[in-house]
Amino acid sequence: MEITPASLVDACGGADNLRRVLRHQGKIIIELIELERVNQEALSISTIDHSLRQITLAHPVNQNTLTALGRLIDHNLREQAAPCYASFSKTDFHRPTWHISPPQGLLNDPNGFIYFQGHYHLFYQWYPFACEHKDKFWVHLISPDGVQWRSVPLGLTPSDWYDSHGVFSGHAMVINDALWLYYTGNTRIGPERLRQTTQCVARSTDGIHFEKLGPVIDAPPAGVTEHIRDPKVIYDGEHYRMLLGAQREDKIGRLAQYSSIDGLHWRYDGLSGDSFGDHGYMWECPDLFPLNDQWLCILCPQGSTAPTPDHHVPHHNGYAKATLEADGIRLDDWQILDHGFDFYAPQTAQTPDNKRMLIAWMGLPDEVDQPSQSAGWLHQLTCPRELRWENGQIYQRPATALQRLRGPQQLLVIRTESDATSVDLGTKQFELSTNLPIPKSGQYTLYFHSRSGIASHATSTEPSGCALTIDGNNRTLTLDRSTSLATEGDTRRCIHLPEQLEELPLQVLADTSSLEFFIGNGQWTMTSRYFSATDATFLAVTRDHHDVPLPKEIDWYALKKASVG
Repeated sequence: MEITPASLVDACGGADNLRRVLRHQGKIIIELIELERVNQEALSISTIDHSLRQITLAHPVNQNTLTALGRLIDHNLREQAAPCYASFSKTDFHRPTWHISPPQGLLNDPNGFIYFQGHYHLFYQWYPFACEHKDKFWVHLISPDGVQWRSVPLGLTPSDWYDSHGVFSGHAMVINDALWLYYTGNTRIGPERLRQTTQCVARSTDGIHFEKLGPVIDAPPAGVTEHIRDPKVIYDGEHYRMLLGAQREDKIGRLAQYSSIDGLHWRYDGLSGDSFGDHGYMWECPDLFPLNDQWLCILCPQGSTAPTPDHHVPHHNGYAKATLEADGIRLDDWQILDHGFDFYAPQTAQTPDNKRMLIAWMGLPDEVDQPSQSAGWLHQLTCPRELRWENGQIYQRPATALQRLRGPQQLLVIRTESDATSVDLGTKQFELSTNLPIPKSGQYTLYFHSRSGIASHATSTEPSGCALTIDGNNRTLTLDRSTSLATEGDTRRCIHLPEQLEELPLQVLADTSSLEFFIGNGQWTMTSRYFSATDATFLAVTRDHHDVPLPKEIDWYALKKASVG
């Protein structure tokens, strides 16, 4: 005989004692806040796990009861997260002023980036209670322009049997005038933390309040491990296509493909990506979109071959040309999307004027040891970027709407008679642009977020700051953040410059603890978190000998605070 939701909740010690519901091999597992509050006489219990505070029910539970338990847990989680969602640290000097960062806790992947009913909608992965990668929520922000954001009620919580260990990443689609969120539900079973993965959907007509519809794909396909996630859904004019980052059973990353007529019932169509061979052990966060009639697929492969010797972490980003075929997708021509340290899980959205805008996570998996932890928060998102398809590659430029943050234009003239000079910008929040001459020999370095000035003539004192070095001998541009207060991650990244280039346009967007470099009119980008002291507001320039040409003028703007929460 099936138990009712009310009697089950009472026997479990009340709604406020519910922590998690799981389903495994037909059995229902309930995790509780206090195991002692369970009325065992009122329940038929097959096992009790005291270490996990979980009971396994011996009797069946229908879907309506599971849904009711999920709604109660959702209410509990929203109440528990509310103090973290509403409170930004007021004393942390690493907090960005115009990038999106979490009020407290850990932020990672952007999700569900889309334009719907007159606003941009953006979600991000969030664990509110600590700077740890644990049960993820979806924070929900909306914006009229992609720059000024405001918080609305939490989008999704890890409340149900299919996502109780995390509402993992996904995308958004507009179907039948409603906003649909496709995401990966993550659960872990037992002390071994056995992973169970489903692909789920939630739906909203007003763009604010979402109803979970549950799993639409309830298990990985044959030959694929439980590492299958991050659904991207498009409509190709005839049917819906879903792409999922996946791992084959031989630990090779691939794309899993599904198709659907209605967005709810999905057919598995196979794997794509064999043209790339062994290109990492897992492919994460796929995105698929057209630019100037060229279909492109963004991926984040883990464990692929490092593009340069100074790239030591296993997490990568890039994109491929995609050809949509009747039975799948063909990928060709792999290229790096961002050459910096902190760029992962990018998502794009189509703007109302048919442009393509991108926002990424300014962070990497596994990296949590950063100075902002002392203030109780971790990670941020990149600035919004407009994408263009030029000369057979993606170009990225800061979104035009960011110009509304500019203060008065200022001009900085470099003292070319000196081998070392500096100026106090008086702020860490700025935008600057200049042209970098590429010397035939020798090198010079620009230091951003430098802590102090340097003498007007060359001295033995090395300036601090995030160093951007242009080396004419090796024709390289190198970013070095070894003087950052950060304690984790790579410290050098390099771009090799084409022989024909004589000058390199540079645009830099800086915030309190980040620097985003747009090089060659967006041909290359380099994204970096950079934590520094409160007085690190200097821009410094040095060169190794007097004949090396320097940029003569730098246009720059102080950037005003944006509403980002």
